[in-house]
Amino acid sequence: MTDKTVEPAATRAGGSAGGGARRDGFRSKRGFILACIGSAVGMGNIWLFPARVSAYGGATFILPYLIFVLLIGSTGVIGEMSFGRAMRGGPIKAFGAATLRRFGTRTPGEAVGLLPVVSSLCMAIGYTVVVGWIFKYTFDAFTGTLASMQGLDMFAGQFEHVSEQNALWQCVAAISATAILVFGVSRGIERANDVMMPLFFLLFVGLALYVATLPGASAGYAYVFKLDPAGLADPTVWVFALGQAFFSLSIAGNGTLIYGSYLGDDENVPQSAAFVALFDTIAALLAALVIIPAMASVGQQLSKGGPGLLFIYLPELFSTMPGGPVIMAVFFVAVLFGGLSSLINFFEAPIATLQERLGLDRTKATFVVGATVLVASLAIAGIVSGWMDFCSIYLCPIGALIAAVMFFWVCGKDFCLLQVNKGRRTPLGGWFYPLAKYVFCGATLAVLVLGSILGGIG
Repeated sequence: MTDKTVEPAATRAGGSAGGGARRDGFRSKRGFILACIGSAVGMGNIWLFPARVSAYGGATFILPYLIFVLLIGSTGVIGEMSFGRAMRGGPIKAFGAATLRRFGTRTPGEAVGLLPVVSSLCMAIGYTVVVGWIFKYTFDAFTGTLASMQGLDMFAGQFEHVSEQNALWQCVAAISATAILVFGVSRGIERANDVMMPLFFLLFVGLALYVATLPGASAGYAYVFKLDPAGLADPTVWVFALGQAFFSLSIAGNGTLIYGSYLGDDENVPQSAAFVALFDTIAALLAALVIIPAMASVGQQLSKGGPGLLFIYLPELFSTMPGGPVIMAVFFVAVLFGGLSSLINFFEAPIATLQERLGLDRTKATFVVGATVLVASLAIAGIVSGWMDFCSIYLCPIGALIAAVMFFWVCGKDFCLLQVNKGRRTPLGGWFYPLAKYVFCGATLAVLVLGSILGGIG
């Protein structure tokens, strides 16, 4: 991965984020890629992917998942990055520019562009609750509170208490994200991810190496890499692999699009998208290679996903291991980096929208969004599970579908190919546009429909 300087898009375009100020941007290719990896790496990699691998047969699930990651990474991720760069703005500005090109009016595009912004804000609200939990557990791991607990009932009781009374740590989560974002893209988002993402991978690699030394861990590895050809005939495996890949890559018409808007025309977007898909997949596999063998080492089978896995079953499991207090501390620090990097991505689209639409400067826009997220997160803490389900089942897929239709259908083939091929020495092959226009858009629609029917697949 090279680290060449990337000139902010608005520097050449003469763009402004409001108030006549020159628009911020990523300083380097490395910084942009790490920020996008940070937006993709989150709870889906840590508390859902290992559970799905366990439930659907190890490599029998991983193989379809990799196929869908390849599809989405080579179409949807490229599309959202390129769309944002082309229009030099967030969803409202980008969608409005798309309908202006095609229909001569911004109004319909700007109207539907509001939905991905609202979706990003709603995800930020729900994620603040979750990151608040992670902050609390990280603190408890370092103070020894978690290490002093014994038995599943104590850990379950601790999580019930934290999920009901955690206002302080939700404030810490919201304030931490606001403190990073107030410095902007290059000095805030980029610098934070330059630290958090390498440490996230380093800590998880260390955990994976430690788990490999545990007696009985080999049974976990055997399960992870076991491929059952008969299992591949089960459509359920493919449905949930599609949902996992879709949400893991953070495709929602907001975060990836807004990060792309900070790129210059010299950036090779397809190459960057490939790095993001690769490292997001590595993060998911690392989580599986820590959690599943760790469960196997004590003769347990992973049967729980979601918050229960992260805040009840894993802490209880780690507490029984040699060096349990250290393992818990390392684990929750790594999880904190993954959660916080995703949280700041959810903040960015609403912040950029306030800058674009109301002309607020970066500081004012960040504090407005930060205060809104904090107040709302405190209000919905008791219903956060249902809140996040609504966002992931409906809002995120709808935003992704609208963005895909706007870029691949409304903007048209010539404009689309011009944008995705900027910064490349050789254009993408003839496979790209039909695959993106028909297969990716169809897959996005499938995620929305199937998720609505099944109550969520990601």
